[in-house]
Amino acid sequence: MGSFKQDFVLTTDSYLLSHSVGRPLVTTQQHFNEQFFIPWQHSASEPWPEWLKVIDGFNASLARLFNAEANEFCPQVNLSSALTKLVMSLPQLQQSNTVVLMSEIDFPSMGFVLQKALPDSCELRFIPKDLDMTDAAVWQTYISDDVDLVFVSHVYSNTGQQAPLADIVAAAKSKQALTVIDVAQSAGIIPIDLQQLQPDFLIGSCVKWLCGGPGAAYLWVNSIHIDSCQPIDVGWFSHENPFEFDIHDFRYHPSALRFWGGTPAIAPYAIAAHSIDYFANIGSQHLREHNQNLVNLLHQHFGDIVVSPSLASKCSGTAILNFGAQQQSVLSALKLANVSIDVRSQGIRVSPHIYNDAEDINRLITAVEHS
Repeated sequence: MGSFKQDFVLTTDSYLLSHSVGRPLVTTQQHFNEQFFIPWQHSASEPWPEWLKVIDGFNASLARLFNAEANEFCPQVNLSSALTKLVMSLPQLQQSNTVVLMSEIDFPSMGFVLQKALPDSCELRFIPKDLDMTDAAVWQTYISDDVDLVFVSHVYSNTGQQAPLADIVAAAKSKQALTVIDVAQSAGIIPIDLQQLQPDFLIGSCVKWLCGGPGAAYLWVNSIHIDSCQPIDVGWFSHENPFEFDIHDFRYHPSALRFWGGTPAIAPYAIAAHSIDYFANIGSQHLREHNQNLVNLLHQHFGDIVVSPSLASKCSGTAILNFGAQQQSVLSALKLANVSIDVRSQGIRVSPHIYNDAEDINRLITAVEHS
């Protein structure tokens, strides 16, 4: 794994925070200059033709990573904006008495969006936080006949749990309910094949395991739904031909780019496309295997201290460690040993990536033993 370590900008710390912000590639800055600054600095005319190729590359990179079509992706500034645009574009979700299902342990921002973007008559129904979100039976119980939309976090950041996507999508389809999958915490570390899974919609970002920095989020729309989506938050790049310039004739773009909006940002996507390509070349399965090998070292050493699931089908890329009354002394020891982790309500979050190795995990173990 040494060759992978050398590909990233790392410090002398053992960095285990990829669930928060992934480390940049050594080549990121040079690639960014080539894709963004050089067209701006050296073009005798406007750089937009070169800049817009960056967006084409971003969507193509996502298509490779997720096994989907490039025209099904649209850049977004963040997941909240993507979800807002999506929910407000679907006529069936703007009707009275719509029911949307989500979990109490979903990221709060997603709940905030659904509370505000849906009609006041909508019922936002929560799966209680004390239930096992890795259990397909739990989802099947709550996906009842009156549910119109199921919001699913592929991974729950504070518990290290992985939702059973295939079972959830199948249950939703059986009840004619739509699905939105949030892959912010799984993209780049858990394989996702959209051709096989066939959800209705997906939202994600690049700041975490994809190591693409903030600002490069995305919305994926299953091709069967593109024509029926009618975004309200639009702009000239949502138009079928942005350069037509006829204020009296708006026509939705035939692809998912109808969700794009006004004059787009370019810089975040130039950074992100480069790192997405890097990980797509390695392959999601290899990334997952490496991550699980390192997570398993924690399970083997700490046993029940690791409160996140151990089964590959149920766990995320993050191990959650809870040392109970010793938690604070362990945190102090890890800080002193330059092991970069963070802590949430369930415990210490540890997320080994492709640039980590057994030495990083052993450094953590040693620090805990001396706490």
